[in-house]
Amino acid sequence: MFVLELTYTAPVSAVDQEMEAHVTWLDQLFAQGVFIASGRKNPRDGGVILAVADDRATIEEIAASDPFVTAEVCEYRITEFIATKTAPELAPYRQQLP
Repeated sequence: MFVLELTYTAPVSAVDQEMEAHVTWLDQLFAQGVFIASGRKNPRDGGVILAVADDRATIEEIAASDPFVTAEVCEYRITEFIATKTAPELAPYRQQLP
């Protein structure tokens, strides 16, 4: 599992110009089952996405395809973690330690 932290590198007005494309991109990845939660940070200086994938390289490719990245209005910080405990609704995403 991965936590993707977005940090805006441009004014929010520039981010807002890319928002429709970003939301379309998010919707596609939610439909594919890659993203399981997302939202804005408070204060609004970026966002957070909770994602699942087989490897970090896949997540890095996905992050690079975000319209926010291609428009150069945000940067990503990606943290991988092993979800050994979850709420019951997230049980399908639980992992075992090696």
